[in-house]
Amino acid sequence: MDSFELNKIIAAVLLTVLIVIGIGKFTDVLFHVEKPKESAYKVEGLEVASTTGATEAVEKTVQAVDIKALLAMGDLAHGEKVFKKCSACHMISASGKNMIGPNLWNVIGRNAGIVNDYKYSKAMVAYGKEWTFEEMNSYLIKPQAYIKGTKMAFAGLRKEKDRASVILYMNSKGDNPKPLP
Repeated sequence: MDSFELNKIIAAVLLTVLIVIGIGKFTDVLFHVEKPKESAYKVEGLEVASTTGATEAVEKTVQAVDIKALLAMGDLAHGEKVFKKCSACHMISASGKNMIGPNLWNVIGRNAGIVNDYKYSKAMVAYGKEWTFEEMNSYLIKPQAYIKGTKMAFAGLRKEKDRASVILYMNSKGDNPKPLP
């Protein structure tokens, strides 16, 4: 096989690919279908959740939680184990540095978004509330739903025992741990 035949084969393959792509683009234009604004089939009892709906659902969950009972489920050793998920982004040490996330030493009892040498999201700085046991529990359920616009990409801790244990563990890692309710 000489180089001229090899060039013809390569050209044929490239032309075929271009024709297939061209036909695909042409048919997209020719048969453009707009999605309907409203669903054609209504399912009874199904509600479409909005972003505010998700936040309201999290807030309702918070109000329904008895923090004393929740923290009673927790265990420091289990909290240390579960916190390993957090340690990919956070350090929890008195002399620790900020990593992807801020150092969590003394986090329970301090206000959100105030560590001096860490660049928080605008949402976290605006939030500014004190990290109480209740606030931390609400946040850890699903951080992005609780504080819209937070940089924390963690999905959250769904299990109550995991959240309670991590909260107890984080509370123990501070100069003056808060008394349990």
